[in-house]
Amino acid sequence: MSDFEYQRTLLIGAIIGASVCILGFSMMRPTQPVEALEPKGNFEVVDTYKGCDVVKYTDDSMATYKYFLDCSNK
Repeated sequence: MSDFEYQRTLLIGAIIGASVCILGFSMMRPTQPVEALEPKGNFEVVDTYKGCDVVKYTDDSMATYKYFLDCSNK
């Protein structure tokens, strides 16, 4: 093995070794914890029925509306 081939092999080995170390350390680094997003509910009083409020409810992740009667304030 000539001196040039030895130096080339050593340089390539050092580059590959440094790349593996950098990749390993970057994967071990702690990241910021991901906060769970709570779905935000949207409530809207749209009408009254027999003295109760008709409330329209939608969730941002749903494409539908749901309705319920709220008689607790009456």
